[in-house]
Amino acid sequence: MAPVKLYGATLSWNVTRCVAALEEAGVEYELVPINFGTGEHKSPDHLARNPFGQVPALQDGDLYVFESRAICKYACRKNKPELLKEGDIKESAMVDVWLEVEAHQYTAALEPVILECLIRPMFGRATDQKIVEDNLVKLKKVLEVYEARLSKCKYLAGDFLSLADLNHVSATACLATTPYASLFDAYPHVKAWWSGLMARPSVQKITALKKPYFQNSV
Repeated sequence: MAPVKLYGATLSWNVTRCVAALEEAGVEYELVPINFGTGEHKSPDHLARNPFGQVPALQDGDLYVFESRAICKYACRKNKPELLKEGDIKESAMVDVWLEVEAHQYTAALEPVILECLIRPMFGRATDQKIVEDNLVKLKKVLEVYEARLSKCKYLAGDFLSLADLNHVSATACLATTPYASLFDAYPHVKAWWSGLMARPSVQKITALKKPYFQNSV
């Protein structure tokens, strides 16, 4: 069977979020770069993959899936459904809860910090420190909730690894390249959770993919 194709630049934490899921699910895949500089993301070929002209997009035979979290769910559902715990209504509910928390609480606060500290400087733009500070306040409040949760169980959805954990790793790997890399030190259970994830080959693959962009940090 031909490998699935994942389209997008590995600078994007949305793209490497999918890499984590594909790696953990044991999927054979090919990374296909999309050149934003030449407008390839708005080409007819790519719009057929993602009508919004964004990345990532996944091609599996004649099926195209876009939106990173949908791609992650698809990869797990098809290849390693235990990462979603779909056979247990209570456990799968907890996976769903923490998937939502990652998207709407954790990454919503973390993403502006990454953009200001890493992405804007790459394009010669100044960091807006107020945006950074405001969102660090939000992120610390989220981490207080995580600390309480992880004091009761090893992983976010329970004492089992799930996609809820894996969906955090791409953006968090970017945080580790900012001046706020030591943020987790104030949250020992969060730090232990993250250290455990960092030891996984899927997360090591993500950090390796990001090294060309953040040579001095990752």
